[in-house]
Amino acid sequence: MDEPAEIGRRVQRLRGERGLTQRQLAEPAYTPAYVSTLEAGKVRPSETALRFLAGRLGTSYEELATGRPATLATELRLALTDAQRTLATGSAREACGHFRRLLAEAERLGLADERAEALLGLGDCALEAGELSEAAGHFEAAEHLLAGEPLPRRARPIRGRAVAHLLAGELRYACYLLESAIDGLNAGGLADPEALVLLYSAVIGPYIDMGAHARAAHAAELALALAPQVADPALVAGMHRQVARTFLAEGRVADADASLAKAQAVYRQLRLRTDLAHCHWMRGYVQAQHGELAAAERELRIAREMLTARRAALYTAQVEVELADVLRRLGRYEEAAELVSGLLAEGSDPGAVHAGGAHRLLGLIAEERGDAEAAEEHYVRALALLERSGAGGDLADLCRLLGDLLRRGGRTEAALDAYRTGLGHRAAPGTTTLGPAPAAPAFR
Repeated sequence: MDEPAEIGRRVQRLRGERGLTQRQLAEPAYTPAYVSTLEAGKVRPSETALRFLAGRLGTSYEELATGRPATLATELRLALTDAQRTLATGSAREACGHFRRLLAEAERLGLADERAEALLGLGDCALEAGELSEAAGHFEAAEHLLAGEPLPRRARPIRGRAVAHLLAGELRYACYLLESAIDGLNAGGLADPEALVLLYSAVIGPYIDMGAHARAAHAAELALALAPQVADPALVAGMHRQVARTFLAEGRVADADASLAKAQAVYRQLRLRTDLAHCHWMRGYVQAQHGELAAAERELRIAREMLTARRAALYTAQVEVELADVLRRLGRYEEAAELVSGLLAEGSDPGAVHAGGAHRLLGLIAEERGDAEAAEEHYVRALALLERSGAGGDLADLCRLLGDLLRRGGRTEAALDAYRTGLGHRAAPGTTTLGPAPAAPAFR
């Protein structure tokens, strides 16, 4: 709301344009003296008073309080919906340009909710492009703007921040952010299906990398059970967008906003294809751990196909590490090596954990082919990458592989050093946060 003097001048101007006296404007709810005092800028009007006066003047509360026509905010939300559609169905780079322009416009107009929406869009674009520090900054800024909102409203920036930290190798902190939000939603009775699917699917990755496989499987089960409650019909979203434009052309701003909110919700849900791909990824991983390799290959290929369609290059690369490991175990060495070698090509960055996994896999392939020197080189590279990430279970396994390789080569002291390093990383297997697992939702 503007300062009283600004509001007073605005009321006086609009009253004059409509040919109303102060008495005609004031009655029956207020007195002419109150309108005179307000127009002089000597009193700050309440929201109730401004809404009454706006109705008498034939304008909106927002325009009277801020000087901005209500249609400006609605048009901005419409443009944000278009940008969300572009991100959900097209190019992240193109969507990023739209979101940057809309963020500047929202800042100019002083619209906090629209600023937060633009920042969330920029964060999602940066995640898909693999620009992790930039993504985290956008999500933090959005969360700050939404600090006073209910937890379900803050689920998207929390999830975004956690994913950025996860991909940067900060597993424990990512886990803490997601578990805290899940616990807050379920324990506080705020069981919002969309928010929970976003958070459950995001927590699968850090659970796997930290060795908490039971928690990961449970999170995937809950996400898949809740997913039907957040279906994503793109056709319906497009209909709501067109209806919003029609209402706006007719001056029905409130109706346009309502249709637009429905379209925005659907386009946000379209991103669930990425989240559901993570659930297929988790299923494939668990099946691989139980030796069900054919089933694991099917699930991982589904996840890879879904992520490729989304142009989510970073996530696609990570699934390809898991798929290549399954192919190796099936004896398809050439196919596995070709798949994983592409992830480490110049200009690629699958993240520290998965780059380490790629080198570990190439080491296994080299060792099984009898090339001990190449195997050791890949294991050492993987060790350097994983030590930065805190992926305890992966580090312990890698140190065992390296120790066994060195011992078979007669380098006993070096092998002992590798084993000791691995034992240090096995001090707390499967640990995630200091607290218990998050509360489960009250429904499925």
